[in-house]
Amino acid sequence: MQQTLETDIAIVGGGLVGASLALALQPLVKREGLKITLLESHPPSEQQPDVQWQPSFDARSSALSWGTRLIYEQLGLWENLKAHAYPIKHIHVSDRGYLGSTQLNHQEQQVEALGYVVPNAWLGRTLWEGLQQAGSDSVNVLAPAQIEHLSFPHPEAAELTGQLDGQAIKLKARLVVLADGGRSGLKKQLGIADDEHDYQQTALVANVRMSRPHQGWAYERFAEDGPMALLPLQGRDMALVWTRPGSEAQALAELPEAEFIQAIQKSFGNRAGRFEQVGERFAYPLKKIRAKEQVRRNLVVLGNAAHYLHPVAGQGYNLAIRGVTSLADSLLNSALQAHNQGQVFHPGELPALQAWQAQRMPDQDAIVGFSHTLIHLFANNLPLLGHARGAGLIGLNLFSPARRWLVKKAMGLEV
Repeated sequence: MQQTLETDIAIVGGGLVGASLALALQPLVKREGLKITLLESHPPSEQQPDVQWQPSFDARSSALSWGTRLIYEQLGLWENLKAHAYPIKHIHVSDRGYLGSTQLNHQEQQVEALGYVVPNAWLGRTLWEGLQQAGSDSVNVLAPAQIEHLSFPHPEAAELTGQLDGQAIKLKARLVVLADGGRSGLKKQLGIADDEHDYQQTALVANVRMSRPHQGWAYERFAEDGPMALLPLQGRDMALVWTRPGSEAQALAELPEAEFIQAIQKSFGNRAGRFEQVGERFAYPLKKIRAKEQVRRNLVVLGNAAHYLHPVAGQGYNLAIRGVTSLADSLLNSALQAHNQGQVFHPGELPALQAWQAQRMPDQDAIVGFSHTLIHLFANNLPLLGHARGAGLIGLNLFSPARRWLVKKAMGLEV
């Protein structure tokens, strides 16, 4: 027997972006008395976060900018998050094979950190604890749920059908937000095309243990065949993101630990110390993907479903979270405007969603363009261009206004 439900806003995908949106929408929920339904394919762990929690050595992590920290402070989550948020105090940027480097420091911005590295497990559990505290009256979490079909049979609402814990379900929603990741099947089902560029590269992601404490340093080392990044974690642990040509990545991922350590040591050098241990390795083919349609009537595409970036600048998740908060703010403003004009608020009205998308485009254009240009700039092995890049890095060290501008962009702040 099919279960039939109704909601005002349905969020498909209860991962980091979807859960963040459900929490960011709480002011709108409280003001308008709306129903929010979060549909997630995997039920959350019942284990509560606590201060004794320790991350697995193999846990994957996300880089949060200073601006994202401010967002999570506004959502009331930072007190929990900071227990396992490892600060990035300094960033060292270099170009392998050429003179010149630059260093970015938190003191110059008068903040305690340029950003933070948080294990995804801790971030996810903190978000789910926030949902539990908000209560089922504010967010109805349906899990494990598999949404198989999304349609728009009439202009006032969408219909989602699928399975909830093995039972058929039908959900009617006035607004559907697709936050189901870069491989969103529903987006494809709706015929939403992507602007896509294949970098012919694969990111090898793993945690590594160094011979000495990192002291809050992060490293970005560019090379013509792909960049390597090291981000600070607990103690002597760091998160490695090593971009390799697709033809080499699989062979590297399967190397014995000692040989893999030797390979990354040779590529990166000794600036951060000696590599002593490596955890489980994950491989991700790298593409730039951007949905050509991110809003329709009663529909928003958000997070990786909307834009998936090369990890070189570490800005993909931060861009997504800015989209989350701006969407929540836009819907709240639309509700206030509707009431001031004596109208009934509808969260799926197309003009308001189009206005929100237009407001988001400059940020998306800047971050997507910056990440894409950075890859091509440092992938070019022309000697003259290499020396020009080195001179540019030296210039950043010497010219503090340009360096401060770059740091503010990396921190997710307006400049």
